[in-house]
Amino acid sequence: MAQLSGTPVLILKEGTTRTRGRSAQYNNIMAGIVIADAVKSTLGPRGMDKMLVDSLGDVTITNDGASILKEIDVQHPAAKMLVEVAKSQDQETGDGTTTSVVIAGELLKRAQELLDQKIHPTIIVSGYQKAAEHATKVLDEIALRMDGRDKKVLRDIAMTSMNSKSIVGAKEHFADIAVEAVLQVVEEVDGKVKADVDMIEVIKKQGKSLTETELVKGMVIDKEVVHPAMPRVIEDAKIALVNAPIEVEKTEFDAEIKIETPDQIKAFLDEEERMLRDMAEKIAATGATVLICQKGIDDVAQHYLAKQGIMAVRRAKKSTLEKLAKATGAKIASSLDELSADYLGTAGLVEEVKIGDDKLVYVRNCKDPKAVSIVIRGGTEHVVDEADRALHDALCVVRNVIEDGTYVAGGGAAEAEIARRLEEYATQVGGREQLAIEAFAEALRVVPKTLAENGGHDPIDIIADLNKEHAKETGIWYGVDVHRGRVVDMLKSAVIEPARVKKQAILSAAEAAQMILRIDDVIAAKASPPPGSEEGERGGMGGMGGMGGMGGMM
Repeated sequence: MAQLSGTPVLILKEGTTRTRGRSAQYNNIMAGIVIADAVKSTLGPRGMDKMLVDSLGDVTITNDGASILKEIDVQHPAAKMLVEVAKSQDQETGDGTTTSVVIAGELLKRAQELLDQKIHPTIIVSGYQKAAEHATKVLDEIALRMDGRDKKVLRDIAMTSMNSKSIVGAKEHFADIAVEAVLQVVEEVDGKVKADVDMIEVIKKQGKSLTETELVKGMVIDKEVVHPAMPRVIEDAKIALVNAPIEVEKTEFDAEIKIETPDQIKAFLDEEERMLRDMAEKIAATGATVLICQKGIDDVAQHYLAKQGIMAVRRAKKSTLEKLAKATGAKIASSLDELSADYLGTAGLVEEVKIGDDKLVYVRNCKDPKAVSIVIRGGTEHVVDEADRALHDALCVVRNVIEDGTYVAGGGAAEAEIARRLEEYATQVGGREQLAIEAFAEALRVVPKTLAENGGHDPIDIIADLNKEHAKETGIWYGVDVHRGRVVDMLKSAVIEPARVKKQAILSAAEAAQMILRIDDVIAAKASPPPGSEEGERGGMGGMGGMGGMGGMM
């Protein structure tokens, strides 16, 4: 509302709220801090889990930052920005989601203190920008290089990512699977090493224990063999992949067929059967012993395929067909006329396996497959779901290190070293920005501090010891050992993480904090009442009345 010669002038719609200046900044900063505090207790090997119950009563038990923030329905617009930080961290690196949100929350907390000292937000933003750029430079300097494809380093990285997950009892088994799976799908594209984790099919099946989880050098299709007379096991299989229905096509336009005698019906049905038999024979003529079809397979065609000794699976997903092509060396035929012996892929063994009430088709022993499958087992649905999230993190971190070849020590060692070097850099910058850079450095120490707190140790003593070690030249990789409650060399403890995860966490946290700090005015429209509510109905009637009034005026 504005005042013009004493008369109020309405500019914004009725019901709109506006918060300005320090009040708007304080609200936004508090929202970010609350979100960070919500996931803080899940950080590290001693982190706790959250139980999330959605509106339908479905339960999720996890300590994965991205999953927690995805499940909780956040309303505050500034808080949503921190949810986006976790989302982008998960998409880019697959791990470090909690770290990025906790750092962002701490950056906002430190900025609040600077605002209280009458330092302008743009100076804080500028200081944070310089600090983030210098932090990534330091990270590049201190990062270690991996020699070739060092399986020990990859295994340690996979185990570090799963240390904080509830499947910690089976982490060695899962780490081996993750490393084997990613190394299997590695390809060189334009001189660069690429590992596409989408080529790793993960299938979750309840039952047995986590240690029964297996890696299949080939594909597992979550379908069953279509006909009871078909073979259930085929060795040295020749696999045909078809993206066309094995059915008689119905006419697309309205056609009328006049049948006047029983003989004509018989001839009609016989012709349909002959066409389906020809299709089955055409498939058999290529030498195929296994057929995976993306569309349907007619019952009569199933019968003839079974007579030919062909195992068939129908309605497989398009993505499954593409992965099968990568695994078996087959080409996908878009019609039966196109299918020939050149299109067939090979596998050492194709078999139908019963797991609980479900049947799966395993395509095993493929020669150098560029797509593989992992079947996760676990006692309950919640265990299997959490194992899936942990395995996703492990696959992503192994991929990151294979693609980049760089890693750093975990346990807050990298953050503590970057913080120390930022403090040295701050004195070179000088001015008020120096305070912002020092605040950024202090905010990074929230990682080792939170690890200590979650481990049940005194964070003040541990941070003091950490700073003392990092002041020495040999103390670069000292971090927090949450189990023993002291500061140790994390490289010797084999606690290592990809440099990409750290870099992305720092950059995305800094960007989110800068964006929130730039806001000094929040103009929020009145929320619309839910449809069907009394207020919503009244609003609708009022709208109609307004229209009637308009009609009268006309």
